[in-house]
Amino acid sequence: MTVVGVLTAGGDCPGLNAVIRGVVARSVEVHDAEVVGIRDGWEGLMTGRTMPLDRDSVRGILGKGGTILGTSRMDPFVHGQGLESCLPTIKRNGIDTLVVIGGDGTLRSAMGLAEEGLKVIGVPKTIDNDITGTDVTFGYATAVQIATNAIDRLATTAEAHNRVMVVEVMGRTKGWIAVGAGIAGGADGILIPEFPYDIDDVAETVRRRHRRGQRYSIIVAAEG
Repeated sequence: MTVVGVLTAGGDCPGLNAVIRGVVARSVEVHDAEVVGIRDGWEGLMTGRTMPLDRDSVRGILGKGGTILGTSRMDPFVHGQGLESCLPTIKRNGIDTLVVIGGDGTLRSAMGLAEEGLKVIGVPKTIDNDITGTDVTFGYATAVQIATNAIDRLATTAEAHNRVMVVEVMGRTKGWIAVGAGIAGGADGILIPEFPYDIDDVAETVRRRHRRGQRYSIIVAAEG
């Protein structure tokens, strides 16, 4: 019988448990395969921490945050010897294919393992939406919604107190969250790493609003 391993690595992200559930359901019901969950990301694969996953073990996890498998920042190429560090766990559990749920760093390591001969399926997860070749990563929509809600709330306070507020949002080196939330929240200026900006131009945008009688403004800035 085919054995599928699955792990989550890197930062936390909305939707991880939904993906785990999907992997288990598809593997068991469609491909008649066994699923082995790897605890705590690459660390678990290197140290042998695993758990069996079947349909019963993933029932009711859709509404839970985080990941039932746990995660870590350990990397087999930084803290080990690549595939060699993972082989004992892979062989002991009879893993044929490894499903890796992670962002750019995690998937970079997964590609390295694939180049060394491991069968890998990468699932792009990151709120930053910065995975090459992927239109929209899971986690991004939730991040935009939360950021938009924050902007909406700040806008009412800014208007009440005649303030100019700068809202910094996450996104690492990319401006996708800032663009999505800024447009949805009606921001008056959006600053992202992909395009250079002149702070004097931003200030003039605010002044023009105030000259027109709008005594508050919201500027959204990406952290990168």
